[in-house]
Amino acid sequence: MPQLASDLTQIIHSPLEKIPPSGIRAFAQKIDNIPGLIKLTLGEPDLNTPEHVKQAAVESILNDDSHYSAQRGTLRLRQAISHFLQREQALAYDPDTEIIATVGATEALAATMLTLFQPGDEVIVPTPSYALYFPLLQYTKAKAVTINTAKSDFVLTPQALAQTLAEHPAAKAILLNYPTNPTGRECSPEVLVQLAPLIAKHHLYVISDEIYSELTYDFKHVSVAHYLPERTLLINGLSKSHAMTGYRIGYVAGPAQLLSLIAKMHAFMVTAPSNPAQAAAAEALENGAGDPAAARVIYQRRRDYIVKALNDVGLKTQTSEGAFYVFSQIPAEYGTDDKAFALDLAHQAKVGGTPGSSFGEGGEGYIRFSYAASDQELQVAMKRIKKFLKERGSK
Repeated sequence: MPQLASDLTQIIHSPLEKIPPSGIRAFAQKIDNIPGLIKLTLGEPDLNTPEHVKQAAVESILNDDSHYSAQRGTLRLRQAISHFLQREQALAYDPDTEIIATVGATEALAATMLTLFQPGDEVIVPTPSYALYFPLLQYTKAKAVTINTAKSDFVLTPQALAQTLAEHPAAKAILLNYPTNPTGRECSPEVLVQLAPLIAKHHLYVISDEIYSELTYDFKHVSVAHYLPERTLLINGLSKSHAMTGYRIGYVAGPAQLLSLIAKMHAFMVTAPSNPAQAAAAEALENGAGDPAAARVIYQRRRDYIVKALNDVGLKTQTSEGAFYVFSQIPAEYGTDDKAFALDLAHQAKVGGTPGSSFGEGGEGYIRFSYAASDQELQVAMKRIKKFLKERGSK
């Protein structure tokens, strides 16, 4: 087994050496090997990819669809994305110049950030938020300017944004994620219409991560691109809406001038997505409008169950409005040490959750549970948590 030559170990000097891995994955790796653990950690749908979507991938393979696609993705997929955004969000994007199909929303985020940001650029990030944003920004040497939303029910307010922009007038962009991972909170049209003029006034780019847009409960998601199409880069994908995490298909949509630059970075990174995966994604968007609706019924039932169960045992939990997470306050005896609570819960109760501090400022003292798990697993997990808390309280 080769070892790196000793004369090379002193000259790696990769910026990645100073960047920690995603807090979500790092914690999951710490506890994943605990025997009997019920994992409510990663955002991985437990539902199966719809049959018609799987069949489209099979047919692509059988039809020898095995050559490079267009670098921006197949025209069929880009047209399907365009029609989907028009149908669901009343947003108009030219499939030829304003849409790029990517290897998951993760690559869309990476390609976008590597294109836009230079060392020293300030990027506003409401927190707590998806942990991947921070290492990507760190790699570009941009500076994350965080806004703690914990005191405003985990939604960015116009007042908080205005104050931050007054303190950071040179900020280049804002990164929005609604529905939000980890809290499941959504940003209403009433708030977006107040945020939009502030964003425009201060000449900000908007990176809008809308990967959970099809998983909202009791209302329909509204994109910030509806108010700021000329400055928004909309990122989405099929992983969550159609249980297609392994297919790795995402996309970015936005003004053609920006997309032409992002397309270059995308081509440098991956050339093009997989053809069978693109065929499956096109089928999902063309003929699978009912698939997320069916999933929502299941997730909403699970959400209602887990929120009640956690509140009943004293873990204060707000009802999530989208995605498939709940964000619970940890017991007072732990203070804000969410990592200690999550480790105790994993080792003693055999239930895995993600410490809230993994998601940045405002997440301390919380734990995220994913309810993208079977009803049976959730029921057992809630019984174990109740028993764990009861036994600790009797000591």
